[in-house]
Formats: sequence, C-alpha cells, structure tokens
Amino acid sequence: MAATLHPMLRPYKPSDEQPFDRVRAAHLLSRAGFGGTEQEIEKVLKLGPLDAADWLMDFPDAPAEEQSKTDVPDLSSIDGYPANYREIAEKQRGMTPEERMRYRQQLMQANREAIVATAEWWMKRMAYGPHPLQEKLTLFWHGHFTSSAKDERQASLMWNQNELLRRNAAGNFRQYVKQISRDPAMLDYLNNTQNRKAHPNENYARELMELFTLGIGNYTEYDIRESARAFTGWAHDGDDFIFRKFDHDEGEKTFFGKRGNFNGDDVIEIILAHPACAKYIGGKLFKYFAYEDVEEPLAQSLGQMLHENNWDLRPLLRTIFTSQAFYSDRALGVQIKSPIQLVVGTVRLLGLDMPPRRIIAAALNQMGQVPLEPPNVKGWPGGRSWINTSTLFVRYNTAVWLAGGGGQVPMAMGNPKPGKFKMAMVNADSSFAPKAEKSDAERIVDAWVDRLIQRPIDDEKKRTLLEALGGRPDDEDNVKKVVQLIVSMPEYQLC
Repeated sequence: MAATLHPMLRPYKPSDEQPFDRVRAAHLLSRAGFGGTEQEIEKVLKLGPLDAADWLMDFPDAPAEEQSKTDVPDLSSIDGYPANYREIAEKQRGMTPEERMRYRQQLMQANREAIVATAEWWMKRMAYGPHPLQEKLTLFWHGHFTSSAKDERQASLMWNQNELLRRNAAGNFRQYVKQISRDPAMLDYLNNTQNRKAHPNENYARELMELFTLGIGNYTEYDIRESARAFTGWAHDGDDFIFRKFDHDEGEKTFFGKRGNFNGDDVIEIILAHPACAKYIGGKLFKYFAYEDVEEPLAQSLGQMLHENNWDLRPLLRTIFTSQAFYSDRALGVQIKSPIQLVVGTVRLLGLDMPPRRIIAAALNQMGQVPLEPPNVKGWPGGRSWINTSTLFVRYNTAVWLAGGGGQVPMAMGNPKPGKFKMAMVNADSSFAPKAEKSDAERIVDAWVDRLIQRPIDDEKKRTLLEALGGRPDDEDNVKKVVQLIVSMPEYQLC
C-alpha cells in the first residue's frame, strides 16, 4: 500500500501568488547546481518546474571518465607518480635505506601534486561540466561518505572514489552502500583494512551506522561490535577490493536482534530494514537541497518514498525538486552558500576562468571547505557553521577578488591578478524588476542584481549601487565597482 505523500511534497503548481518566475528558476539552478546563467534561467522558465527538474536530472549513472574521455585528470603525467602499488614495491627492491627514504619523499610530493590536479579538475567540472546536478550530488555524497586526501597516500584511490560517488549520485542507495563499503579509499580511511578476526577494528562499523545510514541513537555498542566482526577480512590490494577469507570471522553474530553467520552485505541489508534508515537519508537530502529544519512528518514521508522505490534515489530527488516545500518561502534565498558553492557559483555567474587550486586553496581552507579534504569523518557541518567572524571576512574578499577587486585574500601563490569578467554579459532588459520609466543606470543595476543575487534587494541598497555607478552605465570601472559591491552584500552569501 502506497504511503500518503506529505502535503508539502506535492508538486508545486505556479499561481498568481507563487509564480514560476526568474527568482524561482534561479533558485532551482542554484540548489540543483551552482547557479544559473542567463541562458539557463530562460530555458528553465520555458520548461516550467516539472520539465526543468527532469532536464537537470537527465544525466547518466556513469563516471566522468566514461562521459568524456578527455575531461579527466591525467595523473600519469605527474613526474614520479606511480601507476599502481606494485610499481612502488618493485622500485624499492634493492634500495638502500637512504634511497628508500628519498624515493618515499618523492612519492609524497608526487601524490600531493596528483591530489591538487584531481581537486582542480573537479572544481572546473562543477563550474563548466555538462551535468551540474550530478556534480552537486557528488559533492553532497563526498561530505556524507567521507574520506580525506590528507589520510590517503594514493591519490588515484581518491580519484576512484570521486568517480564512484559520481556514478551512484542518483542511483540505488542499497547498491551504493555496498560499493562504498568495498571502496579502497574508504577501507583505508576508516581502518577496515586492519579489521581482522583476531583484532576487530570497529571504526567502519560505527560510522556506517552513525553517519552513513541511521544517525546517532539508533544502534548500541554491542551492534557496533557484532557489525565489525561481519566486516572482518574486507580489504584492498591497490585499486581492487579483496576479501581475506582467513581474516574473516565465520562465527555467529547477533545484530539488531537477528542471529546468523553475517558478512558485511548481510549487515547492510539489516540496516536498510531499520525504520530509521530511509528517513535519515531522505531527510538529509532534503536539508541539503531545500531547507535545514526539516519537519519530522516530511522526513518520514520521504523515507517511505525511498522504501517504496526500492532505494532508487531519482524518484526521491525529483519529488524534492518539484515540491511545494522546495519553492516555499522557507526555502527561497535562505541557504548559506558553502565555500565551494560561493567560488564555483561566482566563476559561473561572472563567466570567469577557474583560478588554479594552488591560488584559491588558501582562501577555501580559511573558509572551511577544501575539495577532497573534509575536516573529519563527519564531513562538513554546513548551514550556519559556514559563517563566523573570520570566515565572513575571507568570503567577502574572495568574492570581490574574483570580481576583479584587490582584497586581502589569503592566496597561496603570492599576489595573483584578480579575475576578469565579461562586462557585456548581462541583458538589461531581462531583469525581474519592473521595466517602466527606468533610466539606463537603473536597468544596468537591476540586471546585475538579477544576474548575481537573483532576488530583489531593498531600495536603500539599490541606491548605493546607483551612486557607485555614478550615472555612467557605459563606464566599465564604475560597472566593475557595482559588481564588487553586489558580491560583498550579505544577500550574495545566500542562495
């Protein structure tokens, strides 16, 4: 019997009171991606909310390497980077201790360069890639199924994990959990390669329940111990998952009241049957895309939907993106942009080239979000935690720097030149603001507000922008000042 859908999850139907206008079209493109260009906003307006959601969700359940053979980082081109683990072992044979130490230092340097190359490629793909929603979901799952390059000595494993997250971004959650449990980078990060029958390691078993599937309070310490026994022997050899039969505990386990000779897959199936699991995943996705304080009945309804669709994520995501809740006043313009969203969105909205990661990494680090380097196994807390007295200063200055200003941005490579954006990239006739009896200066200001904040601002702030323009809409320096003022407004920190 089908569950009753929560009223706020029913499809949003445009009305005179809640029209599907430029504000709501931009809202969809910001939440289901990294901000919409003028052309994308026009396209979404023509499609309408339902077809626009389908258009954004029309991406293959495939890694980037299959989607585009050229749009992937070539780690093999990095000097000294090994093709695989076996190459490392072979090269070290016959080395003296001093030679081995120098070789390992070279490996560490090459690995750092490979991580930088992977992160830089991903930032560019988020900004310019063909499937923004797939990348937004990949970023979500990267903060959910967390691993960090700081703890991984083989960059290729982080690359492989990033592709796994991309491939499963809107796929089947049941298969997703089983694949991530076999992922070499995850097995390293949560020490399951050390999980043996004689000395069980509980790290993965704990986080599987606490962070990946159930949330705190839905399991016991005994459940963790028994689950860890089920995952004994799960390890990897280089890029490949292996099952070490002689390290696996074949004894009977008792997990969530069930008894049997369980392995990791059995434990995952039992977890998925727990009533807290689907609600936890559905609620977390809703918080990421709609608004933070999700109502308990709404999360419950999303969980039931995930169950009814046999853990396929696409129906759940489509429901969120087409729901009344997603387009409600509770959701519009209230989400604090993550640092990655702030940088990638600014690059997209201003038509910039993505700065090299080495240049922007220090700013991202001080803002609290470096791709491939979550702070801990909990990932990034997000929400209001993005903003404090120190991060706000860096956020403002980074956005202004990207918009061509100076700014005291903590860049890693000296004093790089600020970004250059296209001055003629706005259409002064496409603004959401009323058109009648407006001067050229007002039309230019409205158009840039429309382009960057994508929601109306109050009259006092608009007057400040007009003063900066100085009645000279054809003066590029004055227009640049207007743009820099817009990206330094509190409203620009929200989407």
